[in-house]
Amino acid sequence: MFSGKPKTSAGQRGQVEKKQGWAPAELEDWKEKYIHENYTAALKGKGVETPCPDVYWFPLFTNVACDELVEEMENFGQWSRGDNSDNRILGGYENVPTIDIHMNQINFEREWYKFLLDFIAPITEKLYPGYYTKTQFELAFVVRYKPDEQPSLMPHHDASTFTINVALNSVGVDYEGGGCRFLRYNCSVRAPRKGWTLMHPGRLTHYHEGLPTTKGTRYIAVSFLDP
Repeated sequence: MFSGKPKTSAGQRGQVEKKQGWAPAELEDWKEKYIHENYTAALKGKGVETPCPDVYWFPLFTNVACDELVEEMENFGQWSRGDNSDNRILGGYENVPTIDIHMNQINFEREWYKFLLDFIAPITEKLYPGYYTKTQFELAFVVRYKPDEQPSLMPHHDASTFTINVALNSVGVDYEGGGCRFLRYNCSVRAPRKGWTLMHPGRLTHYHEGLPTTKGTRYIAVSFLDP
């Protein structure tokens, strides 16, 4: 989510304007622009859906936030190859690779952490009572799915205590297919809503796969929290 960011061309490092010491009025303006109008209701338990066991689905981003994040990643342009060799991560090997760009590649990890702490931590503590997150992360990234590039993702566990997966564009408009299937429960979310996030446990119980994108381009923002 960017304010006054300069445009970047493909191959350039994304430049994000860093805002320090927000005044209350500025913060409210930021929230109005980038945080979904129904997020506050979701924080109170209204409008949160449970499409699969222990999987929560709620509104998080506005369309503007989604569009600007996708634009920033595409302007940066340095998408991974989607193979197991990945020098961006410790050890240089990715078990379940995706075609993606990490938040730290666009120098946005600090701002992303602040967003997670302010907006994900409070709702996590309500949806998973007794668990108190610090929203620490090693991996936060935007994934791109395309039929002729990487249409889907093999079954896997996430390297997290819990994961958020935010839909950044619209099924039926920008792409067809897609979604997420939790194998243990034979339960799928096949029509992700733009700006809404799935939140689910990462290890042990929620083995899952990315369903094939059959047309267009699908974008999601994923964070592996409390690894």
